[in-house]
Amino acid sequence: MSILLKDLVERLGGQLIGDATIEVVGIAPLGEADQSHVTFLSTSKLRAQAARTRAAALILSPGENDALGADYQGARIVSDNPYAYFARTAQYFASLKAVAAKQGIHASAVVDPAAQISDDASIGPQAVIEADAHIGAGAVIGAGCFIGRGAKIGAGTRLHSRVSFYDACEIGARGIVHSGAVIGADGFGFASDKGTWVKIPQTGRVVIGDDVEIGANTTIDRGAMADTVIEDGVKLDNQIQIGHNCHVGAHTLMSGCTGVAGSAKIGKHCTFGGAAMVLGHLSIADHVTISSGSFVSRTISQPGFYTGIYPLAKNADWEKSAVIVRNLPAMREKIRELEKIVKSLTEESE
Repeated sequence: MSILLKDLVERLGGQLIGDATIEVVGIAPLGEADQSHVTFLSTSKLRAQAARTRAAALILSPGENDALGADYQGARIVSDNPYAYFARTAQYFASLKAVAAKQGIHASAVVDPAAQISDDASIGPQAVIEADAHIGAGAVIGAGCFIGRGAKIGAGTRLHSRVSFYDACEIGARGIVHSGAVIGADGFGFASDKGTWVKIPQTGRVVIGDDVEIGANTTIDRGAMADTVIEDGVKLDNQIQIGHNCHVGAHTLMSGCTGVAGSAKIGKHCTFGGAAMVLGHLSIADHVTISSGSFVSRTISQPGFYTGIYPLAKNADWEKSAVIVRNLPAMREKIRELEKIVKSLTEESE
C-alpha cells in the first residue's frame, strides 16, 4: 500500500519541499532506502550518508536541511524533531499493514460468567479470564493470557500472548504488554523470626495508567498494603523488575534489565540506561537521567545526568585500584596528620 507524500505531510505535519505527488510505501534506513521509501536524518554524523541516499524523501531538521544544501536531490520533510516524525511515519505505515484482531471470544478461552467483556474486545485461544474482571472496548487479550479476578484492562489495550495479569490489578487505555510479562505477583516481603522467614501478605495492587508499554518478561510486583503505581506514558523495556510499592512517574523510560527495589519513588520524565539499579525506599526527582549500569544508592533531589560506574580496566589494573580504594581510610588519616605537621611548622616559621 502506498501514500502520496502530500497526504503523509497533511496527516503528520512538517514542511514538504519537493515533489508532493511521489508515492511511498514505507520507511527505511538511509543506506537501504530506495525510491519508494522515506528515510530520516537525526544526527549530523550521518549527513554524508544522507547526501548519498536513494530515498524518495528525507525527514530532517531545519538546520540539517540548510547544511545539506543541494547535496541531496530528493524531496524533503522538514521537522523540528525528525526522530519523532520518523516514529510517527513508521507507525502509520505499520497500521496500513496491520491485521485487526478478530472480535469476540475464542472457543478455547475460559471466561468466568461474571467477567465483563466489551463486545468489540478480542479474547484469544486458551486465555483465562476470572470473575469480575473487566475487559474494555477494543482491548486484545492474546493467546494463553491469564486475567485475574477483578482485574481491569482499559480500552484499546493489547496484551500479547502469555501475559499474567493478577487479581485486582489495573491498566488504562491504549497500553501494550508484551509476552511473558507478569503484573501483580507478590512483592518480596518477609519478616525474620528466630532464623526463619515469615511471609508478609501482599494485599496491594498494581495500578498502571494510560499509554504505558511493558516489555517482554518484565515483572511488576503488587504492593504490600498500598499500591504499586505506574503513571501515564511510562515505557518499560524487556526483563525489568519493579518492586512492591514503587511509584514510577509519568513518561519515564527504562531500558532492559533495569531493577528498582521496593518502595522507590521515581519522578516524571526520567530515563534509565540498561541494567541500572535503584535501591529501595529512596526518591528520584523529575527529569533525571541514569547511565547504563549505574547503581543509585541515595536519593536524587535535583534533575540532571548521573553516572555511578567504575571504568572498565584490565583485571590486574583493577585489582591494584581496588587495593588503593581499600586503603583510602588509612591514607586519609595519614594526610590529616601531615596537614597538622605542615600547619605546625608554618606557624613556627611565622
